[in-house]
Amino acid sequence: MLVRMLRVLALIVCTFAVFPASAVERGTKDEAVALVKKAVALYRSAGSEKALAAFNVQGDEFQPKDLFTVVIGLDGIMRQHAKVAVFNGKDVNRLRDADGKYFVEEQLKIAKGPGSGWVEFAFSNPVQQTIENKIMYLEKVDDVFIGVGYYVSRK
Repeated sequence: MLVRMLRVLALIVCTFAVFPASAVERGTKDEAVALVKKAVALYRSAGSEKALAAFNVQGDEFQPKDLFTVVIGLDGIMRQHAKVAVFNGKDVNRLRDADGKYFVEEQLKIAKGPGSGWVEFAFSNPVQQTIENKIMYLEKVDDVFIGVGYYVSRK
C-alpha cells in the first residue's frame, strides 16, 4: 500500500516538474478526441516507431495546449508518455490515481472490449498544479491504445 501511494506521489511530483505554472490554455473534450484520431491515423500510416517519436516532440502538433498522448500496450506496459518519460517501458497496469482508483485497468478494459471510450480519474493538472479530474478518450490500435485527456476542476 505504501509503495503504491509513493508511486502516485512520485507521478504528481514528476508531472509538476515537467509542467511549470503558466498561462497554458486548457484542452477541450473535442480537442482530445480529435488528437486521438490524428494520433491513431499516424500510428496506422507511419508505424509505431515514427508515431511515438512524433508524439514526443514538445510543443508540436501532438502536444497542443495542455493535451498530450499516452500509448499503453494491451499488456499494461507504457509504450509512450509524452510528459513523464520515466513511465516508458514500465508496467502501469496497477497504477492508481490520487483517489486510489486503478485507472489503467479501466482503460485496458475499454481497449480490450469496445475498443474506444472514456475514463475519468484524479490526476495532477500541469497548469493549475492541483489534483483535478482528467477525462481521457482512448482508442485501440493494433496491440496498444492511444489516449488523450483533458482536465476539469474537482467539485
